[in-house]
Amino acid sequence: MHSDRASLGLKIAAVAGLLFLHLPILLIFVYAFTTEDTSYQWPPPGLTLQWFAVTWNRPDVWEALSLSLRVAAISTAIALVLGTLCAAAVARSRFFGRETISLLVILPIALPGVITGIALRSSFNLAEIPFSFWTIVLGHATFCVVVVYNNAVARFRRTSGSLIEASMDLGATYFQTFRLVILPNIATALLAGGMLAFALSFDEVIVTTFTSGQQQTLPIWMLEELVRPRQRPVTNVVAMVVVVVTLLPILLAYRLTRGTETVAGQGK
Repeated sequence: MHSDRASLGLKIAAVAGLLFLHLPILLIFVYAFTTEDTSYQWPPPGLTLQWFAVTWNRPDVWEALSLSLRVAAISTAIALVLGTLCAAAVARSRFFGRETISLLVILPIALPGVITGIALRSSFNLAEIPFSFWTIVLGHATFCVVVVYNNAVARFRRTSGSLIEASMDLGATYFQTFRLVILPNIATALLAGGMLAFALSFDEVIVTTFTSGQQQTLPIWMLEELVRPRQRPVTNVVAMVVVVVTLLPILLAYRLTRGTETVAGQGK
């Protein structure tokens, strides 16, 4: 009896937590269809699809979306290379300061975004690097590397070193061993890490604010529109796009990593 009550209480608490987290997002979706373009009224006075057409024809939205996609794609590519190499060094080698290096790699995502943004802006100013597309990419890559690193290092640690040793003993080159032995074992972890890094970069605001100069990614465009709104429902339509673009990679990453606890050669 007490067990049933406890189970019911936990279910109610879980539902309440989910509603608290997601009701504001659902409200954004509703306001994307409202006929009122100057204020937020509840309930909305009417529903319409006109704002989707208006958003489609706004060149500033397309420019911001294009910039966000390009920044996220290049930041993710950099993170995949650097994060994987760093994970391989930490997981497969023993050297002085290994744990310190691991901590330093993870630190950018553990620090508040404001601190990371100020540090990057100060560094660019000291180096006299003008703010541009590439300063945004470098800023995003600092925390995207962490996401890839965390996924890759966990998979490296579960992959048996005997497989690599056997491959080398049989005459395989370093590249062949990586392509035929290591990569198949870490591929889903890298893909999941890359998707999470892309989602994280796509909706980043704080670090972008300090490294973008006059350029506007999609989240920065939304922030500007909230401060000086032209058509409020357009901002809500764009917010829907950001939610979808961010959510899909996260769901795919979850499905790719689910059930991959066991890898080839584990325990040998």
